[in-house]
Amino acid sequence: MSQTFSDIARRRISTRAFLDTPVSEDEVRDILDTARWAASGGNVQPWTVHVVTGQARQRIIDTVRMRLEVDPFGDENDFGAYPKSLWEPFRSRRHALGEQMYETMGIDRDNKAARLNHLLKNFEFFGAPVGLFFSLDARMNPNQWGHLGMFIMCVMLAAEEKGLATCAQEAWMTRWKTVGAAIGLSPEERIWCGMALGHADPDAPVNTLRSERAEVDEFTRFLEY
Repeated sequence: MSQTFSDIARRRISTRAFLDTPVSEDEVRDILDTARWAASGGNVQPWTVHVVTGQARQRIIDTVRMRLEVDPFGDENDFGAYPKSLWEPFRSRRHALGEQMYETMGIDRDNKAARLNHLLKNFEFFGAPVGLFFSLDARMNPNQWGHLGMFIMCVMLAAEEKGLATCAQEAWMTRWKTVGAAIGLSPEERIWCGMALGHADPDAPVNTLRSERAEVDEFTRFLEY
């Protein structure tokens, strides 16, 4: 049965538990070959993708783990993933997602150790065999950051079409300099986010989570339609 865009877009989730089933280089190349047609203002195409597998992937994980042991609460990001005082309705949406995620895993609010351990799995790509990092030249302006976001969305949808799962990971922003040094990032570039790519673990409770979405009328104004 053929898949429509609506099928793929509605099915995609942020997968947070993966099998160790390999993903071939050809599959990754096919995904990126599709995603490269993402819209890009002025056709600038400001993105660079860094794909890590095998020993390279493990080297990143080990390097960041050592850094976390030395400075567990450090943040190498010079701008926050969210505003410091997130307002409504955005604050409630973010809080609800966190509570729903931990509920699916049976982790109580007071079990801070278990919650932290799950967060740290970000830095292991949640077990996915392929990690991707997305970077762009730091001299780019907010427009190009937006274009990179459109490209990343196309990567996720192209992976979903192939039966693969993804999780875009802002957590890597807090260690982007450490990762950048490990992958040989040029001084002009900075990493925006990472991504886990692989086969979803069908038995992992966390993968049953589907975050809620606002209805169309909550975020849309129809002016004299």
